[in-house]
Amino acid sequence: MSRPRLSHLDGKGRVSMVDVSGKAATVREALAEARVGMKDETFRMISSGNVPKGDVFAAARLAGIQAAKKTPDLIPLCHPLLIGKVDVEFSRRAAGKGRTAVTVRARVRAEGQTGLEMEAMVAASVAALTVYDMCKAVDRWMTVTSVRLLSKRGGKSGSLTRPGVKAVGRDAE
Repeated sequence: MSRPRLSHLDGKGRVSMVDVSGKAATVREALAEARVGMKDETFRMISSGNVPKGDVFAAARLAGIQAAKKTPDLIPLCHPLLIGKVDVEFSRRAAGKGRTAVTVRARVRAEGQTGLEMEAMVAASVAALTVYDMCKAVDRWMTVTSVRLLSKRGGKSGSLTRPGVKAVGRDAE
C-alpha cells in the first residue's frame, strides 16, 4: 500500500503550488461552519439590534463574503478563484447555563479547476470573528470554535459529506 503524498510538496519535499492547469473546470461547492458561544443576553442584544456597533449579522455576513474572495491572500498556496456565489447564514441554539451557540455556515460556489474548501472555512471563520469583534464590548468571554468543512462537491473526488450533515448543492436536492 502506498503512502499518501502531500500535494503541496514537490519531489524534493519543498513547498510547491499544485499545478491545476490540466484539470477540467467543473462546478464546485463547499459548505463550512464555525460556532460562536456567547451569553444569552448577548444574543438578545444582537437579535434586537441593540449592539452599539450596529447590525452584527449584516456586518459578519459581509465580512465572510469578503474573506472568501481574499482566501488566496491569506493562505499562501491557495489558487485565486473566480467565485460565483457566497452565502453566509446564522442559526442559534441554546447551549445551557445562560449560554447561546450561534452557528455560522458559509457556502461557496464557483466553476473552476480546484476546490473551495479553504474559501468556505475562511468565510465561516471570519464571519464568526466579526460577530466576536462587534460584541466583545458586551461579552468578553465569547468563544469561536469548531471551524470545519461540512461538505463539498465537484472535481475528481466528487461529493463528500461529513457524517450527520446534509449535503450541499445538487446532492442535497
